[in-house]
Amino acid sequence: MRMKEDAMMNGQTKPGYNLQIGTENQFILDFGLFQTPGDPLTMIPFLKSCHERYDRLPSTVVADSGYGSEENYHFMDRAGIEAYVKYNRFHIEQRMHYEPDPFSQQALYYNADEDYYVCPMGQHMVRIGTSRERTESGYVAEKTRYRAQRCDGCPLRCRCFRSKGNRIIEVNHRLAKYRKQAAERLTSEEGIKYRGKRCIEPEAVFGQMKYDMNYKRFRHFGMDKVKMDFAFFAIAFNIKKMCSKINKKGMGKPFGAANTAYFCLFAVLTTLETTKNGILTKKSD
Repeated sequence: MRMKEDAMMNGQTKPGYNLQIGTENQFILDFGLFQTPGDPLTMIPFLKSCHERYDRLPSTVVADSGYGSEENYHFMDRAGIEAYVKYNRFHIEQRMHYEPDPFSQQALYYNADEDYYVCPMGQHMVRIGTSRERTESGYVAEKTRYRAQRCDGCPLRCRCFRSKGNRIIEVNHRLAKYRKQAAERLTSEEGIKYRGKRCIEPEAVFGQMKYDMNYKRFRHFGMDKVKMDFAFFAIAFNIKKMCSKINKKGMGKPFGAANTAYFCLFAVLTTLETTKNGILTKKSD
C-alpha cells in the first residue's frame, strides 16, 4: 500500500494492513484488518464483523466522509442503522458563504414528476438512458443521463460546458437522496453533537496507540497472526483505559473505594477467557 510515511519521496508501496476500529468513550469495541487501501470498501465487512461479535448491528454509526459512498448508505439504510456519515462535499457545503455554482449539476432544477432537469437558459434536459457501474464488492450503482435539446448559439454555453454537441449530465438519484438525508441528520442538534464527539473518539484512540504507546507496527506477518497481535493489544488498551477511569473516580474518596473497584475489575477478568479471535467471553458454568 501507499503509506503516509514516504521516506524516499517517490510514492513507493509497502506491505501493510488497513486497520479499522469502532470506539465508544474511547474504548475499542471492535476492529477489522483489511488488505484494501481505501476506506469505503471496508465499512460493510466491518459492520458485519460487529454483528458476528455482538450478535447485533450498532444502532448508530458516526463516520467521516471517507465512508460516504452509495453502497455504504444503502447497506445502513436497509439494516435500520441511523447513519451520521459525511460525504465528500459536506464540509464545502457547510461554509458560511458557500454558494453553489449556478451552472453545476447540483444547482439545476429537477422536476421529479416529469423527470427532467432545467438548464440555466430554461431548456428542458430530457432523460436519454441509464448507465450502470459495478464496484469491486459487486454493488451496482445506476446513473441516469439527461441531455439538453439545443445548445448551439446559447449565450451561456461558454460558462455552462465546453464539450461539443448538447450538454449531457449523469445523475445518481439514489446517492443524491442518501446525501440529502445525511445532510439533514448531520446538521441536526443530535448530528452536531455526534460530529463534535467523533474527532475525540477513534482519532484520539489512534493517537494514544501510535504516539503514547508507540504501537506503529505489527509484530507478526499474515492476517491471522496480525489479528491476534492487535486483539491482545486492544484488550490491554481497554483494561488500561478502565483502570485509568477507576483511578479518576477514586480520587477524593477513601482509599478503600478505589481498592474495591480494582478488586471488582480483577474478579471480572478472572471469569473471562480469550477465544480464538481474541474476544473476551464469559466462561460457561
